Amino acid sequence: MDLEAVDAIRSFAVQVLQMFALLFAFALVLLVLYVVYLYLSDISQTKQAIRRNFPVLGRFRYTFEHLGEFFRQYFFALDREELPFNRAQRSWVYRAAKNVDSTLAFGSTRPLNQPGDVLFLNHPFPTLEKDAVPPREITVGEGFAKEPYTTRSIFNISGMSFGALSVPAVTALSKGAAKAGIWMNTGEGGLSSHHLAGGCDIVFQIGTAKYGVRDAEGRLSDAKLREVAERPQVKMIELKLSQGAKPGKGGILPGIKVTEEIAQVRGIPVGMDSISPNGHPEFHTVDGLLDMLHHIRQVSGKPTGFKCVIGVSDWLHEMCEKIQLRGQEYAPDFITIDSADGGSGAAPQSLMDYMGLPINRSLPMVVDLLADYGLRERIKVICAGKLLTPSMVAWALAMGADFVNCGRGFMFALGCIQAMQCNKNTCPTGVTTHNPDLQQGLDPMDKAERVYNYARNMSYEVGTIAHSCGVPEPRQLRRHHVEVINERGLAVPLSEMVPEVKPKSVIATDRGTK
Repeated sequence: MDLEAVDAIRSFAVQVLQMFALLFAFALVLLVLYVVYLYLSDISQTKQAIRRNFPVLGRFRYTFEHLGEFFRQYFFALDREELPFNRAQRSWVYRAAKNVDSTLAFGSTRPLNQPGDVLFLNHPFPTLEKDAVPPREITVGEGFAKEPYTTRSIFNISGMSFGALSVPAVTALSKGAAKAGIWMNTGEGGLSSHHLAGGCDIVFQIGTAKYGVRDAEGRLSDAKLREVAERPQVKMIELKLSQGAKPGKGGILPGIKVTEEIAQVRGIPVGMDSISPNGHPEFHTVDGLLDMLHHIRQVSGKPTGFKCVIGVSDWLHEMCEKIQLRGQEYAPDFITIDSADGGSGAAPQSLMDYMGLPINRSLPMVVDLLADYGLRERIKVICAGKLLTPSMVAWALAMGADFVNCGRGFMFALGCIQAMQCNKNTCPTGVTTHNPDLQQGLDPMDKAERVYNYARNMSYEVGTIAHSCGVPEPRQLRRHHVEVINERGLAVPLSEMVPEVKPKSVIATDRGTK
């Protein structure tokens, strides 16, 4: 290489370095100007004392506070200490959804001495595989609804509204539920084409705002209700009184998530906050509730019940007494009990943390009350609230539930990482966002398979618990199969802590007859 070429290369290199030096100097000047701007902005504002007292540096406090959520989840929290769901619970759901090996080695990380912990009592002669049978069929609304609903499913998808969930998430749930043979509750956001896409059984929920079946004044439209009920996939109608995370508060869907399609399904304006009333304006008494349930059943022809969080219980006794007086045609076909620790896309912290009874208190209360009034066979019991692992589903069945619903477990099956951003339209996995860029990561076909796997593996492992207890199928689990750790760390039979009420014979079958 001659000297001229070397000089040319050296000259070009010098020019490049000079250009980078100028760019670096320019960037440095911009950085200094930006820091000066932040400094002046911080010392002149009066809303945040940290920023005013420590300009620029004080801003890192808010960044670290936000990042702390993720660092605790992935680096610092132990397997069984996170809330609302710890790593052990999430990991089981992820493995079940991916259909990979869910066995563990060496020993359990569960301490087995924490108050409230559940222990199942194994039988010396467990049910052999050849003697195991599928869960028995249960018929809801038999003799009272024109189209009663019969199913074997024990574990179903709880109410999560279209709007709270994204299009691909709802589609995946529908397809996965159809393959698994379980039902999908629409939540209070109305019935969309995405719910119907997979061909699964549908429980249509009517919330306080009557989304999907409302008239111009926001009240129940019989014509729209008939239109919904005429779809063969719709098997039951659920009237929502209250929700676990926010009893006494209606549904909350931020306006940023109210897209044109969601607004059309719900019958509301685009982009406006969707705030449901905190109660049904049509009734304010037990008689009004029974009348509404009877009316919906008559109009739809489908089994009709209600969902609520249990707080005070006097109204339940009044309801049972009214049913005895008025006749069992006025009874709900089912009651869905939501736990005080149920989930929500958006709820006030005061209600989420402090309002309502947890499922371990409310489920036995309702089951035993119905048995005491001779209504246990007439009214089926569905329960929900953090029941996303086999042990808790088996506990609920032993306690007396006919069915278990789960929402967040199926969200984990879809890929949810518990980022706690459901109300911000920024869900990083596409489950609860309507941002197309974030939704593209959620493939409905792949996630539908995971929904199916989760439901199937749940049923299998609940069956394994039942067989270990010596019964051939999960619905034969009873309270005497379970013990619970008390405050002293001792295991106490569940049948002693919450004695089972022996069902009475039907007290009243016809109106006014005893």
